[in-house]
Amino acid sequence: MRIVRHTDKGYQTKLRPLDRRSAPEPQVQQTVAGIFAAIAKDGDKALLHFSEKFGGPKLTPKKLRVSDAEIESAVATLPEKTRKAILAARSNVQAFAKASLRESWFMKNKQGVIVGERFDAFRRVGIYIPGGTAPLVSTAVMTCTLAQTAGVPEIVAVTPAAKDGSVHPALLAALKLCGATEIYRVGGAQAVAALALGTRTISSVAKLFGPGNAYVVEAKRQAVGLCAIDLLPGPSEVLVIADDSANPEWIAADLLAQAEHGHGSISILLTPSAKTLEAVAKAVEQQAAQSARPEFLKEALAHSQLVQVRDLDEAIAIANAFAAEHVSVATENPGEIASELLTTGAIFLGGISPVVGGDFLAGPSHELPTGGAGKSFAGLTVDQFQRRTSIVRFDEESLGKSLPYLRTFSEIEGLDAHGRSAAIRLAKPAKARRK
Repeated sequence: MRIVRHTDKGYQTKLRPLDRRSAPEPQVQQTVAGIFAAIAKDGDKALLHFSEKFGGPKLTPKKLRVSDAEIESAVATLPEKTRKAILAARSNVQAFAKASLRESWFMKNKQGVIVGERFDAFRRVGIYIPGGTAPLVSTAVMTCTLAQTAGVPEIVAVTPAAKDGSVHPALLAALKLCGATEIYRVGGAQAVAALALGTRTISSVAKLFGPGNAYVVEAKRQAVGLCAIDLLPGPSEVLVIADDSANPEWIAADLLAQAEHGHGSISILLTPSAKTLEAVAKAVEQQAAQSARPEFLKEALAHSQLVQVRDLDEAIAIANAFAAEHVSVATENPGEIASELLTTGAIFLGGISPVVGGDFLAGPSHELPTGGAGKSFAGLTVDQFQRRTSIVRFDEESLGKSLPYLRTFSEIEGLDAHGRSAAIRLAKPAKARRK
């Protein structure tokens, strides 16, 4: 990990890359655009071509969808310990989601018009579950559970398959237990394009959800207009704000936990304490030696930093500029720091709160904005699986009270037919009017 101190020459220049906004790399953008064009033209044929080209199995259209028998076998053979963990996480996520579901409501405005909002679940959604380097069972829980809680009837999951075409049985079981109604063994930008455009085998969806690598994130960006998307969640990130009271070993463990996702992942420490920084650097080195994924750690840590800032106020400013997926506040007064963090996906208060608790179990979805997208997007919530519709109902009295204002707006904007469309309803004899 790179160490940066506020006493370094060019300190501000070194910090400049930490002020981020989510933007695609031109090469990634072009590659994904080509994938969309090919799938729009050739459907399943292009989908299968790209799947094999980018390291997936050689499949036929009939093999794309995971069979009911394969799913049922995965559920039946799921180890009891794994089942309990999945169900415990699902229970917490479901309870959190139920508490934040939006409900339809109605009121009368000052002219007596009934107005309100109706919330309906999307009818068909697509959920991307990463699986390139690890079967992200927790992501199945953190996404499909929300869709199921919102009442989405068709929950379509896509996930990369191994070279032999298999999908990890624990992942299949989790998808089924958390509400997935269709599962396809395909990943990458091509899977996102198939969900957005539709093919003969995979019908298009109304909205896309789920995290992924840079190509998956860019595919979701390019899908806007074909369908809706939730947010832009890419490789994992953690930023820790710490003072002298922090436990360096705990901080190192959080930094490494997110770094083990590998390519694109970033871990950052911001602390005014030289003692804490040095102790964390030592703990990172010691704990990294115990990792079962050293090659992934090495790549992520090469882009990660330990920064000795001037004070905690500067740490807050840098954190808001960086807009991290996760921020751990390991200080004496974490609540005061957290109240000033305005671009973070999820905040973990106090050193005792491990980021992995949010990744796997606590209740809020772990699908969060990355790459600076937190400046524009919040994390995944159950209401994103709901579609909002405005409801308006006039009667003669409320229309009469509204008409002068409607006429005024029509005159100002030069749209006489607008005003006439309201006035005509009150101009005819009462018995000819229709409610």
